[in-house]
Amino acid sequence: MANLFTRIKETIQADLHELMDQKEQKNPITHLNQYIRECEQEVRNMKQLVEKQYTYKHEFTRELSQAKKMAAKRKRQAELAKEAEENELYQYATEEQQQFETRVNQLTELLDKTIAELEQLENKYVQMKHKLKDLYVKRMELKGRENVARAHKGMNKVLNSGLAEKTVSKFEEMESYIERLENQVKTDHRLHTLDARLAELEKNEATPN
Repeated sequence: MANLFTRIKETIQADLHELMDQKEQKNPITHLNQYIRECEQEVRNMKQLVEKQYTYKHEFTRELSQAKKMAAKRKRQAELAKEAEENELYQYATEEQQQFETRVNQLTELLDKTIAELEQLENKYVQMKHKLKDLYVKRMELKGRENVARAHKGMNKVLNSGLAEKTVSKFEEMESYIERLENQVKTDHRLHTLDARLAELEKNEATPN
């Protein structure tokens, strides 16, 4: 049963992808929008990486500062132990001092490397944001050109397809029809008036003086 549902799901997804591909072929701006969304996601990912690198920089800086403090502290303690002829304490402090100095060197290298990598990431991040902004501008340009093209297409359909001439012809037919109606009304009114006048004459003639 699970395999059946999986096959149905895969079939539906394939059909959806096919429909989306067909739609993108009809309107390339749809494909551009998808590409821009992917770029936006990559920019967000890069921002997270830059922020994480800043965190590493702060951690290495803190650890380096502590290691330097401890190395300096053990150095002073070793000098005091040597002056006090405390050989065991002197040996312990000296070994600790060496370990902290070794850590200082390691952390210094790591911090320098982290700073260099952070600069590279920041430069990449800035470039990506500029690239994304360029895509926004390009999309606005293409949408504007598409809008103008659609407007011209609609106007050309009216102006060049004979639709305007057909419309004028229809208006002329309607105007001619209305004129005929008006003339008919005038004629009917005139005939009615003449009939009425003739009937009045007949009535007057039949009436004795």
